[in-house]
Amino acid sequence: MTRDLVLILIAALVGVIGWSGEPLALPLAMLFPALWAFARSRFVAALVAAAYFLAASRGLPQGVANFYGSDIWPGLFLWLVASLAFVAVHGLLWTTRPGGGRAAKFGLAAALMAVPPFGIVGWAHPLTAAGVLFPGWGWLGLAAAVVGLMAMTTRASPIAAIALGGFWLWSVATWTPPPLPEGFRGVDLDMGQSLGRDSTLERQRDLITSVMRDGEQGARIVVLPESALGFWTPSVEQLWRDALSSGDIAVIAGAAVIDPQGYDNVLVAISADKASILYRERMPVPVSMWQPWRRLVGRAGGARAHLFANPAVELGGQRIAPLICYEQLVVWPILQSMLRRPDAIVATGNGWWTVGTSIIDIQNASTIAWARLFGVPLVTAFNR
Repeated sequence: MTRDLVLILIAALVGVIGWSGEPLALPLAMLFPALWAFARSRFVAALVAAAYFLAASRGLPQGVANFYGSDIWPGLFLWLVASLAFVAVHGLLWTTRPGGGRAAKFGLAAALMAVPPFGIVGWAHPLTAAGVLFPGWGWLGLAAAVVGLMAMTTRASPIAAIALGGFWLWSVATWTPPPLPEGFRGVDLDMGQSLGRDSTLERQRDLITSVMRDGEQGARIVVLPESALGFWTPSVEQLWRDALSSGDIAVIAGAAVIDPQGYDNVLVAISADKASILYRERMPVPVSMWQPWRRLVGRAGGARAHLFANPAVELGGQRIAPLICYEQLVVWPILQSMLRRPDAIVATGNGWWTVGTSIIDIQNASTIAWARLFGVPLVTAFNR
């Protein structure tokens, strides 16, 4: 009983520290498979998985309360529901068989939590640590991280832990953040929940002023956060194109494109010559944005999920991997984008609802780790 309790407490501690929003703390998540493997029963393995996941995603209840302007109880309910996939997968695949059998089962669990449908709530995936342990190694580094995770479930776990710890120490000693793509500039905003909801001309002009200021400092492509432009309409398009007509600046900005069936959360690209939808979000935030059950009951509304569409887009002769908000917390969008060998990652978010939590910091840590793994420049733009 004491041993089981210790495993559960350590799993929670790993979740809290590993997913604190500090990129160099991410490798602590590599301890999770060892804790899972040390469990003496399926029930304890499920409790270890629950402790790790709930601790890593601890900001969700407060974030939900902020978003809906409610008390903490709806957030607690969604927090527990979101953990069910992670707990079920790791609980069902736990096995008493040591060695290769257990390692293979954990490898299967990791794969299931990386791709839909389970991967839709595949937060706190230990593979994210690959970018800290093996910066610049690319797909080879990802493979090395998979091998390391599986080895942590076997009797060779002490050797694996020592080896991974050595890579971690080397990375800490030599760590540098990913560079900005040449000519790009990300604009962070502090406009709270008014961003995207204030559709006045004054708000658009304030954003244009920010963009022009960055252009004067040498930026060729300025990135604004998710939802920055609100609804994407012909009037908004014309306003921005007129404003950019006197310079040589392009803008990437978040917006929403609505129709009678629902809406797309998008990034648009605007220049003096043209404006177009650059990217449609593959995975909007479940429940608050993506509500697939509406169609099952014949109701319209909610954001569409373009699960495997447009993983990389072209702009100004460069291939860009876009990630909007929630996509930075799960695994498959970035890996799908990396298959296209992009020149840069553009990560945006509208995190006003995360106040009082570390969610934005965790998003940043994740994108930094993936950018370092594949050696790709990164530009971010967030609203708080």
